[in-house]
Amino acid sequence: MFWLRLALWLQPRTQVWAVARQSVHKLASLQKATTLPPKKVQSLLYPFSMLEDYLDRSVDRMQFQLFHPSVEDMAKAEKLYCSSQSHKIDYYTSAERMDHVPTLKQPEVCFIGRSNVGKSSLIKALFSLTPEVEVRVSKTPGHTKKMNFFRVGKAFTIVDMPGYGHRAPKDFVDMVEPYLYTRKNLVRTFLLVDGSVGLQKADLIALEMCEEIRCPYVIVVTKIDKCGHGALLSNLIHLQDVVKTETISCFPQPFLVRALLLPKMTD
Repeated sequence: MFWLRLALWLQPRTQVWAVARQSVHKLASLQKATTLPPKKVQSLLYPFSMLEDYLDRSVDRMQFQLFHPSVEDMAKAEKLYCSSQSHKIDYYTSAERMDHVPTLKQPEVCFIGRSNVGKSSLIKALFSLTPEVEVRVSKTPGHTKKMNFFRVGKAFTIVDMPGYGHRAPKDFVDMVEPYLYTRKNLVRTFLLVDGSVGLQKADLIALEMCEEIRCPYVIVVTKIDKCGHGALLSNLIHLQDVVKTETISCFPQPFLVRALLLPKMTD
């Protein structure tokens, strides 16, 4: 339920199609998810809880629980992702260069990370309660070639950036760096890191760039279900050491994301 924590954090061309009617995942809403058994609910809403039993007692757990919203807070935040006449959620535009980037007044948050780390999949999950906006995802690295802008009413805009590393667009640097360095309404960057392999060289370069910009950013650890608990905890602890010793602008707690295969509701 990462989108709920994102909404709380922001409060006080991927191909997109508009469709008339689409099914919604059975557990897409918080109300539906909380009908699951308590342990399952706990692991969905607070992913770190499933790792605590495997963590050595000497490790400070507070660094993973600084941001710990209540279910009531999540319910309020969820409303940001429900489209209405007065709060329209939609795909706005795509851009390959800064002179193509739209002039928007509302705050922007962007998602960056290595190719195939799960940026578009995460944005698709954010819009799971808004089925009229569909984001295409692909298992092929480098699928996203442009900066894609999605408006969440008048609250903020989400920007899906092309991935760096393998099969990144040839003009990636000319496209992404100017945006990150000059976009005045950029209020938060979410740097996605593959939890199953940990920080890679390309991730460290991206982290250094985020530090140079001095815009607040958060590390999102994806694919936490793709490796064993021991490997994941080792990667997380190393990540926390880097954040603690080498960053100033990074929020000290990573956000953990896992895939969840859900059955679809029938109409």
